[in-house]
Amino acid sequence: MAASCASRAVLRRTLSSFRWSGGHRYHYTTGQRVPVTSEAGDRWACWVTANRHDASSRGFQSEGRGGKPLLWAAVAFSLFGSSEEDKRDEAQKKEDEMVLLLKKAKLSMYRGQLQAASSFLHQAVALAHQTHNNQAIIYTYSQMANLAYVRGQLDSAEKLFKAAMSFMLAGGTPQDDNAVIEMSLKLATIYVEQNKVELAEHGYKFCTESLEAKLEKHKELQEEEKTEDQESLRKETRLLLGLCLDSRARYRASTQHLNLAGQDYQSALNICRQEQGETHPQSLVLMSDLATILDLQGRHDDALELVQQAVDLSRSVGHPDQHVLLGNMAGILLHTGRLDDSVRFYKEALGLAQQAGDQGSVERIQEGLKEVKKRRSQETKEETAQ
Repeated sequence: MAASCASRAVLRRTLSSFRWSGGHRYHYTTGQRVPVTSEAGDRWACWVTANRHDASSRGFQSEGRGGKPLLWAAVAFSLFGSSEEDKRDEAQKKEDEMVLLLKKAKLSMYRGQLQAASSFLHQAVALAHQTHNNQAIIYTYSQMANLAYVRGQLDSAEKLFKAAMSFMLAGGTPQDDNAVIEMSLKLATIYVEQNKVELAEHGYKFCTESLEAKLEKHKELQEEEKTEDQESLRKETRLLLGLCLDSRARYRASTQHLNLAGQDYQSALNICRQEQGETHPQSLVLMSDLATILDLQGRHDDALELVQQAVDLSRSVGHPDQHVLLGNMAGILLHTGRLDDSVRFYKEALGLAQQAGDQGSVERIQEGLKEVKKRRSQETKEETAQ
């Protein structure tokens, strides 16, 4: 039985729709390869790695795990005898210029001015190299990689992510650091789109096994050894594992490995429920996605029960992408033969999608309504023939 329009949309997605890190708005709003108003499943843009290294008016300053400030700007050595104060002023000037360029790039991405954003980032990375500012180089390369991915320039994105990772590893960042794993996950999704199956599967395996090993080490700690920072890192690591499982589930679904995809979705859903709550927007989307897999396996009643739960919860919390869940439910109702109910939910989803300006969902919902009409026509012909 053919998948519903919403079901097919799930299989077409390339990475997680939502942030898994707590304390942030759950979906990305800038820099995506498709318009901001497209289906929630396609709203994936600037990656969480970049946010971890976010530049600010503090001038690329941050605090290390021990609470000591880290100054990222390096002072270039001059052979012409300029004073130390002059050298510091020059370094500060370049640092301030980098910050301004990065802010301009971020604003340009928000406005959809991707070419301008690219220009600002290239200027910023040149300054970062001039000052031998490795942290600024890493941050800017990751932003350039995100932008290349958004623009569909997958080869460039791959090279830029690898360059950022090389600087991180050369600077002493452990291979299993969450920032490295996040970039590895992004590379895995790029390999999926490039149809480099072996590399993609190796990337997913590295990400999940590294994160699971880190979580096992945390479990081995005595209760008195578990500090607040360690607990925060544990949660971050577990949410990142959920993101990896979510991404791998979509990859496995797209290759028709439905049992494995269902297992990954269930594991990701368990993590999200435990760490962020059952009514968290990501939990609801995962419930809907898992329902899609059940539907594709022919388990329509189980799928309907799960997606109904997701829709009910989304109504209670005011899920901003409720039309996506409603469209998925309408497709599953279509497969169970409840055509009148399917039309009702499709129409409700269509109205919400139009209000949200989500043209991609509008088109997919309209495809679903056409499928219902076709199904009714077939049933009428069968009844007439009898």
